[in-house]
Amino acid sequence: MNPYKLLFLDIDGTIVTAENTVQESTKHAISQMQKKGIDVILATGRPLHEISYLAEELNVDSMIGYNGAYGIYRGKSIWKKPLSVPCIDHFLRIAGQHNHSLVLFTKDRSLWNKIDSPLSLEFMEKFHIHKNEPFTSSINEEILSVNVMTTGEDDYKMYEAFGGLKLARVNIALEVIEYCYDVVRDEANKGMAVKAFLDHLQIEKKQAIAFGDAMNDIEMLKNVGESFAMGNADPELFKFAKHKTTSVQDAGVYNGLKSLGLID
Repeated sequence: MNPYKLLFLDIDGTIVTAENTVQESTKHAISQMQKKGIDVILATGRPLHEISYLAEELNVDSMIGYNGAYGIYRGKSIWKKPLSVPCIDHFLRIAGQHNHSLVLFTKDRSLWNKIDSPLSLEFMEKFHIHKNEPFTSSINEEILSVNVMTTGEDDYKMYEAFGGLKLARVNIALEVIEYCYDVVRDEANKGMAVKAFLDHLQIEKKQAIAFGDAMNDIEMLKNVGESFAMGNADPELFKFAKHKTTSVQDAGVYNGLKSLGLID
């Protein structure tokens, strides 16, 4: 009997290469897991409204987005943890004082404090963010996550002063995006979302597998039975994973699942 029930996959640097493509080996691996009755869940820092094309391509309808602030299982919401208003105000104040760029994600939109800045435009291009609008104080939608683009090496510490969160470096495959950070919250991260899926489906931790490559994947890797760091991962991530597989450019997901005997 197959002991596994869930497979959590980070997107950038794990199943999507630096060229924004998914290798055929990865598509095959995902298809094989689905045929074995294993639910595949995409788990990303990206907003879900920007990855619908990828979910459709991979025939996946379960996802964790916004660095763990929102989760849907087979198209239905099972987990949501928006940011508090005081936290948002803190981030906007620091960014305004230091000329930083922020993108604040709602369920349907990407909102920018400096929509035309070079940092903002670079982020939009690298992460293929399309539903962009300026942020205004009149917006009262729930903010699910934030990405921060600073101008100095230690600037991220000013945001962490709010408490209950940390900033993790953003990377795409082998490329670290300098001074660009995901916001990972104690109460809403990929690991918390994974636990919500396990509780919702009444599945044990040992029956779940996860693959990741960045520091915002730490909590996810710690909350499954079989955890894999990609060969191209941030070197700091390796100590949090049970296994190391090959890079995203070298069939990392396929090879990891093969090592568990799940793929021929």
